[in-house]
Amino acid sequence: MKKGITISLIIATYNWPEALRLCLDSILRQTILPSEIIIADDGSDERTTKLIHEFTQNASFPIFHEWHEDRGFRKTIVLNKAISKASSSYIIQIDGDIIASPNFIEDHVYMAEEGCFIRGTRANLNVRATTSLLDKGKLSIINKLQLIMKQPTNALRLYPMIAKFVTRKELSGKRVKGCNMSFWKKDLIGINGYDNNLQGWGHEDEELSWRLVNSGIEKKIIKFLILYLFIKKIIKFSAIAYHLYHKQLSRKEEPHHREFMKTIKEQKITRTNNGIEEI
Repeated sequence: MKKGITISLIIATYNWPEALRLCLDSILRQTILPSEIIIADDGSDERTTKLIHEFTQNASFPIFHEWHEDRGFRKTIVLNKAISKASSSYIIQIDGDIIASPNFIEDHVYMAEEGCFIRGTRANLNVRATTSLLDKGKLSIINKLQLIMKQPTNALRLYPMIAKFVTRKELSGKRVKGCNMSFWKKDLIGINGYDNNLQGWGHEDEELSWRLVNSGIEKKIIKFLILYLFIKKIIKFSAIAYHLYHKQLSRKEEPHHREFMKTIKEQKITRTNNGIEEI
């Protein structure tokens, strides 16, 4: 592990304990374990509480359950609570329907870089593969080969020294995947985390990313070198994450969120006035 980096893994979940069990199982099999896991629970019932208690008894590191009452899709608020609680310098964020490959955390740590946040990808499982995984607890070799054939940059892992040559940086907040991202905690605190105003599905991760990028554009350094404080680093063939199939959630609030995000981008807003400090 890079010197001085400690890892808090935040897992967002809501009422799908079967998927969360597979997700947590995949974390326990990592080549590098996190310092802690924080479950950001958007109001699940007691089944999830019981599952987390079960894993807490067997894990070699702390697992915290950050829960709030179910009053609709309020993911931004519970994520901010989890970020605030995180004790590590570096935060990896995934969703509870993500199955992490064994080198997932190792790859994020290898790619971690000051002045950057990381956007990973995901290999999307179809209904059949998801059903099989939930039933058997693991992906078959055939499933993995099919994913590599259909989604090579998302499902095929290369050695980190090779993968870094297809990694790129860009000053853009678009096309991020909140189910596979990582950040320095101090950077998230600097922009006051997620915007609590964004309730309902859609683009809370992209809105956050634009504010990180906007913060960076305002930062410059001397000696002919422009240093952007927050640059999106896109990794391929690395930090492989399998995404379980599920029906789409309501997109009712998406148009409003898009307009909100457009304002953030155009006005180069960096800090929300309703974020971590306001919960």
